[in-house]
Amino acid sequence: MDRRKQFSLLLVRGDGMRVLRFNFARPVAVGSFVALAAVVSVVGAVVGDYLKLRHLTAEAVTYADQIAEQRKTIGVFNQRIAALGKEMSGWREIHARIQQPFGPERAAAGRDKGIGGTTSRAETSPMLSPGDELNRLAETVTEAGDNLRALDRLMARAGKALAALPSRWPVRGAVNSEFGNRLSPWTKSTEFHGGLDISAGPGTPIYAPAPGTVAFAGRQGEYGNAIIVDHGQDIRSLYGHLAKIAVKSGQTVERGAVIGFTGNTGRSSGPHLHYEILVKGKHVNPRAYIWD
Repeated sequence: MDRRKQFSLLLVRGDGMRVLRFNFARPVAVGSFVALAAVVSVVGAVVGDYLKLRHLTAEAVTYADQIAEQRKTIGVFNQRIAALGKEMSGWREIHARIQQPFGPERAAAGRDKGIGGTTSRAETSPMLSPGDELNRLAETVTEAGDNLRALDRLMARAGKALAALPSRWPVRGAVNSEFGNRLSPWTKSTEFHGGLDISAGPGTPIYAPAPGTVAFAGRQGEYGNAIIVDHGQDIRSLYGHLAKIAVKSGQTVERGAVIGFTGNTGRSSGPHLHYEILVKGKHVNPRAYIWD
């Protein structure tokens, strides 16, 4: 056989002596080399894909953890937004209750704020994305700010009227007799009591519950020594059975000023202050005005 058409594989010992010799035909040797190269290439590709897949799997686990954490954060965020929205809805109710006694605020000139339309059930709000929830919260915050500024204007407008009301106790003490019908301590029959009888020892200072002008100071029938203070807006306060009067008719008094001292003059069974409030000349329950 032509040796040029063969390939030989020699296995040699460490001392250089030939041990074994294998002869291969040229086609077989070439085919084996190609097959070996193909196997090495395939194994290399498989190992590379495995390593790449392992890396991607590790990244996927990391991303999954991050996504779960972000979803948890978004859930807490949405709950917080919902809680804030609910809290601000309560602000609207509080604002409405404060505004109600004073009437609506005057609209800006030249702006028509009339509204109308048919009556129908409110549509159910769809689920909103976090961005939409945040936008809605921002709108609610803006509305709450507008309401607070309107309330500030309202309180500034009503401040003078509130300060003029007799809202403080003229003396501190237990109420011996309330406003309204009662059993007379003298006739034992039912009579109308136009004020509050407040327990106070003789000589206790009486403080003006609001600023005003002294309309009367002197002796007045069953009231004994009495004072009447005009607070404006058709509101007057009366103080009866005084031991001493500390003001004069026509005198201007400030809130907290001492106007007299309690006693037992006039139709009285013991030292105390008889306190009345009259609105447009009619008796009203002083408790409706007292808050301090």
